[in-house]
Amino acid sequence: MSQVTFYLMSEPDDGQASAVERLACQLAADAWGAGHLYLFCDDEAQALRLDELLWQLPPDRFVPHQLQGESGQAPVEIGHQPPRRRYACLINLARQTPLFAGHFAQVVDFVPTDETQKQRARERYKLYRQAGHTLEMRDQPVATQDPAQP
Repeated sequence: MSQVTFYLMSEPDDGQASAVERLACQLAADAWGAGHLYLFCDDEAQALRLDELLWQLPPDRFVPHQLQGESGQAPVEIGHQPPRRRYACLINLARQTPLFAGHFAQVVDFVPTDETQKQRARERYKLYRQAGHTLEMRDQPVATQDPAQP
C-alpha cells in the first residue's frame, strides 16, 4: 500500500493560486529529482494553472514538467485524468480520492483551511485508511519561494 502524507494548511487562499497549489509546486520542486511525480488536478483549468505556476519558479527551482497528453517523458506530469505512465509519487489536488492512489509508493494530499474543503479532506483520509494505506499528518512547511511571486 501507499504512504499517504496529508499537509495541514495554515495559509488561507489569497484569491489567485490557492495555498494548496503553491505548496504542491514547492513540493514538486523539492522532490522531482528523487522520482517521477504526477500532479492530479480536478480539471483542465487547474492543470493549466499549475503548469503556469511551475514555469514561474526561479531558475534554480526549475521543474521539468508537462501537461498530460503532451509528447515527451518529463519527470513531472500534470493532469486531470488517471496517469498513463508509472510514477513514484502522486500529489493529489483533486477534491475526490483518486481510485488509482494505490499504484503509487507515495501520495501527498492536503487539508485546506476552508471548512468545506477540510471536510472533503477528512473524507479522503477515511477512504485512504479504509483502503489500507499508511497515513501521516504534517504541518504546512514554510515556503522557500512563492511560485506566484517573481
